[in-house]
Amino acid sequence: MIQPTEKIKALGLSEKLNVHYQLSPEELTEQTLTKGQGVLNDTGALCIDTGEFTGRSPKDKFIVKDSITENTIDWGGFNTPIDEKYFLQLKSKLINHLNTKNEIWVRDAYACADPNHRLNIRVINENAWSNLFCYNMFLRPSENELDNFEPDWHIIQAPEFKAVASIDGTRQHNFAIVSFIHKMIIIGGTGYTGEMKKGIFTILNYILPHDKKVLSMHCSANMGNDGDVAVFFGLSGTGKTTLSADPNRKLIGDDEHGWTNNSVFNFEGGCYAKTIDLSEDKEPEIFHAIRPGALVENITFFPGTKQIDFSSKQITENTRVSYPLDFISNALEPSIGGLPKNVFFLTCDAYGVLPPISKLSPGQAMYQFISGYTAKVAGTEAGVKEPQATFSACFGAPFLPLHPGYYAKMLGEKMKEHNVNVWMINTGWSGGAYGVGSRMKLSYTRAMITAALNGELDDVEYEVHPVFGMMMPKTCTDVPQNILHPRYTWADRTAYDSTAKQLAELFVKNFEKYAAGVNAEILAAAPKI
Repeated sequence: MIQPTEKIKALGLSEKLNVHYQLSPEELTEQTLTKGQGVLNDTGALCIDTGEFTGRSPKDKFIVKDSITENTIDWGGFNTPIDEKYFLQLKSKLINHLNTKNEIWVRDAYACADPNHRLNIRVINENAWSNLFCYNMFLRPSENELDNFEPDWHIIQAPEFKAVASIDGTRQHNFAIVSFIHKMIIIGGTGYTGEMKKGIFTILNYILPHDKKVLSMHCSANMGNDGDVAVFFGLSGTGKTTLSADPNRKLIGDDEHGWTNNSVFNFEGGCYAKTIDLSEDKEPEIFHAIRPGALVENITFFPGTKQIDFSSKQITENTRVSYPLDFISNALEPSIGGLPKNVFFLTCDAYGVLPPISKLSPGQAMYQFISGYTAKVAGTEAGVKEPQATFSACFGAPFLPLHPGYYAKMLGEKMKEHNVNVWMINTGWSGGAYGVGSRMKLSYTRAMITAALNGELDDVEYEVHPVFGMMMPKTCTDVPQNILHPRYTWADRTAYDSTAKQLAELFVKNFEKYAAGVNAEILAAAPKI
């Protein structure tokens, strides 16, 4: 293995630095423990605290506005421009900061399991545990591949370095800045490891659709024994990880994928799973992945033990574990599947309006994809317990550099070309909104997805939802017929009609900001008020 010493020096890093290159998980864990920056839990996983930030900071993510991005990025919302002079200024300060240290950690890795779209990444970290995260989450080159490794992009990350907002053009002291001209992501002021993962996801969401005509997706994916691929989109809390983890199907990946003309492939080499309320019964694969080599973030232990209290929100609700994909027993290796036959949009509708399963036309699929809807139960502050609608374009708005209509158009073209079924699955409430109705049983949801995957819903009778227009099956194996049409589950059907109209109005209002960038087919798929 040849250390990239000269190339690291070319970035301005001092030759006096002790460079820890391509260390193993065992070495990185030991170094973290020695420095007092982490502890082992009772199953041998490394547990660390990411400090001030325990989640992403979307308002502090910037993209350099330059000749590449000026007229292609969908500026506004989550895409905040920054002048190149601030990027160069902060990069120089970041390098100078690292040069004050005795040591740095360097890792060569790559994203995209499909070799035709491989993106080589060189990561430079201030600490060992951040480098362990990169080992877990990015794909790992062989020793032979490392001898001639040339990075396409760099990540330079230093949690201890803080920007001065009034001088450096940032909002506050933390930042994550992407430069497409310099092919570099610089991150400072935050130890939250997910900023590195989502930084690479953001650039892939530009490069693959814009330059290579590959649809990039924030989704999970699995594959059946006969090679049929299913893709699951969904925001947090909708069941994306749970429903894609099927013991009868191979897991392609749990979060980020590309869809080419002949395959679906994972961007990553690992999983970054939430651990809040984790249990062996509900999520056995994730539970048993918390072992030597895994990196667990921001958890607490039961008093007097090293046993993780997964119910604790003492530090954050966003407790996480990263681990290599091969920690999952039914992971597909390499993580490349064929073309999807079924796509599922998962929503947890706390209004109790949407059907538990419905089939979407191409126009409806594109409309729902851009909407990216779920509804969460509100907090109990001031006694309020009404549902709250959440919309995140393409089920991943914070990571989309292009207009959502661009991704939706690609999805529609692929659906039509490959004759893909698109289903909406409501894992939320039935028989009334939250507080009146009840949560859809997981066993029913699994039965509906299985029926869709097995083709059992191809020949059943359907009816049209009167407001949202999707097709609702009248029968489904192992599912009570009376829950398939949501209106009939409500004791007060007039209240259902009123709530459905209320939700439809929220959809229409949310979509106003996208209307100018989409075609007539998508616009025609709006709910009817």
